[in-house]
Amino acid sequence: MRIVTLNANGIRSAAAKGAFKWLGRQDCDVICLQETKAQEHQLADHPIDIPGYHRYFHDAKRPGYSGVALYARRKPDAVTSGFGVSEFDDEGRFLEARFGNLSVVSLYLPSGSSGPERQASKFRFLDVFLPHLTALKRKRRQFILCGDWNIAHKPIDLRNWKANQKNSGFLPEERAWLDRIFDDLGYVDAFRAVDQRPDQYTWWSNRGQARAKNVGWRIDYQITSPGLAGSAKRATIHTADRFSDHAPLVMDYDLARL
Repeated sequence: MRIVTLNANGIRSAAAKGAFKWLGRQDCDVICLQETKAQEHQLADHPIDIPGYHRYFHDAKRPGYSGVALYARRKPDAVTSGFGVSEFDDEGRFLEARFGNLSVVSLYLPSGSSGPERQASKFRFLDVFLPHLTALKRKRRQFILCGDWNIAHKPIDLRNWKANQKNSGFLPEERAWLDRIFDDLGYVDAFRAVDQRPDQYTWWSNRGQARAKNVGWRIDYQITSPGLAGSAKRATIHTADRFSDHAPLVMDYDLARL
């Protein structure tokens, strides 16, 4: 099974840059998009269709903000928008598609970089989402949670880690939260399971030629439930094209056990 995740930073902008033509050539089973920044009714005149794929959206109520989408080659058995917390469901941050015993989720965590108010919202999200991950672990199904988690986990996951320890996205509290997900709950950072190299980033600032110099952050993940440990076989961060300030993360899984 091949899954790609991409923070589009505007689905219309990404489409204009050729993202959907590229996605259509990747032989993906599921495509997860974040930060669509549009209502579905606004997309009629934009090239966002991929032949042979079913598409689903969970838009934010606020126009031009947040939002997630999911494209699937096989029609899902069910699709669920939101995870039951209205503050964040209204922002369009969680979209789950079920295929038999597997759920694939397109997920977009809040960013706290714009100021204390947004960081407080991010901490509220972490507080309510951890119990949700705990509950998912107890279900009789497996999960692959794909998207922009807006946290770099370890120093290897961003270039200037020393200078960013007091900045949103690399705060000790945020990193400790990921520690709990991986170490206590047993979820798996699927990319790191197959690629332990440094300098592997998925987001770059638009300032100071950060992308050209590869001064980036790895904040886009595919995280699997404990029962899928060892299923990830290959990971690629696609940097040859520039559809967004994020790069697509493409991963292949062997899910024969399902």
